[in-house]
Amino acid sequence: MINNPLIFAATSDLAGKTRGKAFPVADLEKRLRKGVGWTPTNVMITCFDAIADGPFGALGDLLLIPDSGTNVEVDFQDGGPTERLMLGDITDLEGNPWECCTRSILKGALERLKAVGGISLVSAFEHEFQFKGPTSNRGEAYSLAGFSDRRVFGEALMSALEFCGLEPDTFMKEYGANQYEVTNGPDQGVRSADAAVILRELTRMTAKRLGEEVTFTPIRDPAGVGNGVHIHMSFLDQSGEPATYAGDGPAGMSPVTASFIAGVLKYLDSIIALTAPSDVSYLRLTPHRWSAAFNNLGFRDREASVRICPVTGTDPKSIARQYNFEYRAADAAASPYLALSSILHAGAQGIEDALPAPAVTEEDLSLLTTEELEQRGYVRLPQSLEEALQRFENNKTVCNWFPKNFAAVYIAHKRGELSVLDGMNEEDRCAAYEAVY
Repeated sequence: MINNPLIFAATSDLAGKTRGKAFPVADLEKRLRKGVGWTPTNVMITCFDAIADGPFGALGDLLLIPDSGTNVEVDFQDGGPTERLMLGDITDLEGNPWECCTRSILKGALERLKAVGGISLVSAFEHEFQFKGPTSNRGEAYSLAGFSDRRVFGEALMSALEFCGLEPDTFMKEYGANQYEVTNGPDQGVRSADAAVILRELTRMTAKRLGEEVTFTPIRDPAGVGNGVHIHMSFLDQSGEPATYAGDGPAGMSPVTASFIAGVLKYLDSIIALTAPSDVSYLRLTPHRWSAAFNNLGFRDREASVRICPVTGTDPKSIARQYNFEYRAADAAASPYLALSSILHAGAQGIEDALPAPAVTEEDLSLLTTEELEQRGYVRLPQSLEEALQRFENNKTVCNWFPKNFAAVYIAHKRGELSVLDGMNEEDRCAAYEAVY
């Protein structure tokens, strides 16, 4: 068949969906300069493809300008077309960052972190997902049999990641029914979030090439396990040396790390509207689901919202290179750019305010009374998306981290998403998100 190869210029939008427009490969140099046309109202398209009420209407024009550093070109060698994708930034017609461009928002958060802390970010996103279709009743959690069932998929996905310049790390059969986990190596700055978007799309593409479908939905079955996105973070100083660890710091935290994490915990109940932004996210964020329910820092505790991760060896320099912490109150309904930018802004606020190191928990906080939690400075995280949106909307400090009109647009978008679910029970809501993520 005749063929004019196309590249898909893409943005990760407020719904965490990868949307965009394709153009001929032959036009690449021109499009890298001039971009492709984009429409402001596109930002109001919810994950269910309904357009939420917003301020833009039919007015306005924007540009989506691809970034050649995000180039994806994968030939799966199965007789199908080569996949081509570039992520990019949304600008106005003069080339200025648009206030609702998620990638530009992350760039701003990274600049703030560097300005207030003198540090740069290294991070990686750890993803869980499930294959659609009937679930197996076999005892497959973490098993060789479960891995072998998807070996062809896993090896194709690892190859695709490598083709795109990402660093494949691990692939495993997870605990849940038809659930798997895929991780890639860390990246600096905005590249980490780029890699997360690329990984999600390559996972979907690989499954489709094998005649299957996957879902990154936060939770597929109200009675089952959820699919989280765990964001690992560490810092480099201005000379490129590790800045996260201090041997004499609490739980190994350097002063800048301690204040950063304290800021994340202080504002977590407000930023969770951006890191766990679906209605069903809050079915997962409950005690004893190995997710997160309180604003606590745990030491190797997989129910803490933020976790100090383990290191191996005894050499201080080796420990400093390994040392990282993990934000666990996130899922793939969130744009990686928005999730990471909200965490960075919260942490930067903690650095600006010189917040003291948070206490480290090694206990089940769900056993404490509300009074005991308050006395120790802990809060139960929101238990619904609407509650999370209210805490975000009412926290002017948090809203002011973002461009002027962003908070109002984001809240309207999410409330438009919720309106689609009116009248649905939990099972139907889970099914609706499974279908779109």
